[in-house]
Amino acid sequence: MSGLRERVRRALDPDRALQGAMGLMIEAAGVRYALGIDSARWEPGRPLKLLLAGYSGTRNTGADVRVEEMIRQLWAIFGEQQLELSILTIDPALSAGYFPHVRQLHMPKVFPGYLAEQCPRHHGVIACEGSMFKSKFASALSTMMAGALGLANTEGKPSVGYGAEAGEMDPGLRDFVRKQCKQSLIICRNQPSRRILEGMGIRTRPGTDSAWTFEPAPLQRGAELLAAVGWDGKRPVLALCPINPFWWPVKPDLLKAVAYRYGGQFNREHYASVYFHCWSEQAEKKYDRYLEAFAYATKRFAREHDVFPILVGMEQLDRAACEQLAERLALPIPLFVSDQHDMYELVSVLHNCSFMVSSRYHALVTSMPARVVSAGVTMDERIRNLMNDRGHAHLCLEVDEEQLGEKLVEVMRRLVQDREIIAGEITRFLPGQLRRMGRMGMDLEEEILRIYPDLPRRQLAHSWENYLPRLSPALERIMEDER
Repeated sequence: MSGLRERVRRALDPDRALQGAMGLMIEAAGVRYALGIDSARWEPGRPLKLLLAGYSGTRNTGADVRVEEMIRQLWAIFGEQQLELSILTIDPALSAGYFPHVRQLHMPKVFPGYLAEQCPRHHGVIACEGSMFKSKFASALSTMMAGALGLANTEGKPSVGYGAEAGEMDPGLRDFVRKQCKQSLIICRNQPSRRILEGMGIRTRPGTDSAWTFEPAPLQRGAELLAAVGWDGKRPVLALCPINPFWWPVKPDLLKAVAYRYGGQFNREHYASVYFHCWSEQAEKKYDRYLEAFAYATKRFAREHDVFPILVGMEQLDRAACEQLAERLALPIPLFVSDQHDMYELVSVLHNCSFMVSSRYHALVTSMPARVVSAGVTMDERIRNLMNDRGHAHLCLEVDEEQLGEKLVEVMRRLVQDREIIAGEITRFLPGQLRRMGRMGMDLEEEILRIYPDLPRRQLAHSWENYLPRLSPALERIMEDER
């Protein structure tokens, strides 16, 4: 009887249904490929068409800066004239003005059929999102990327996950990834992710995040935006980057979709289309404690130190968290959110900061080239892995820790007390990440040439430095100092 209940539960699971539909599309694509139907294949003398599959079109600054730097790195390796790049976007209006010279393809929320049309028109697929294989946020997103890689695999084309992270996966997603990505190469940004994927029989190589080389708008632009909201140009700026850590994952739910459309129910949980955040009374209590801890620590810290606090929403979804934290602070505190500021402006603002406490991974990554002294409050392994690699495990807290407020006060004090030490350690950490990024560019080139050996090479000197996009003056100085 329990076996029957489990089969019924699995049959009604919308994530498994999505994976099943995607699997059928991949099988059908394999049949078409075997019959020589609807499949583009690279030929000498023609540009290499690559499809970038990720999370663009949501005003998620981290997802966008990652892709921006992947594009620049691809151009550095292969040459812009030799590539024809396309990128999937969930909302073209939100990615407008980004990724020049790259074709943007509007992907519907229910994507299996669309991917099955688009992937065969390209010569290879690169999965872009950092949270590539995990159920913490949305199994549907991982299904989309694994599905795109699987479609490339079924046609014997390059299939690469770039700067990826793997974490806990639902059994259905784990089975799907194992099956569809067994011929892919996944270049991981940390060792724990490699262990997970290699345990599933998937090829991996070491790498890092691709956002390290991102160059924002000039520092002065961020200073102007801060001055417009009252900064005097002198007080140390404290950036707070809150999120709602407790309303994940997002899942498709047809019953809620009907109730939402016709009865106006589940407004708060609605994400988009048939997708809904998970939410409960218990989640709401945890979220309230998280915001109260941020507010308590910030008020205590601001009484002890003359700082200019700001709230930063790295994804447009973070606006609610920023506004709710501002209410608890009961201070006239400025908000900088990605729905109103593009990635160039937002990161320029971060580069003007002195201190940061963030629950957003890429707020930490993109601020480090400016030596912003930072701590993390994490909901999963991403920030934890980063802070461990940086040698700053003591500057990382969990979103649901007991006495989070008191612990956060101590961490913020530590940022001030050890400011120069921490900044120096960040500076020494960066060259290693750039080396890893260059080497993963070399691995990407090798994988593509393995499948397309006649693809012309740019005859780059075989050194990791030549596989990076152009570096900003700040990163150039850091690299010179290391030499």
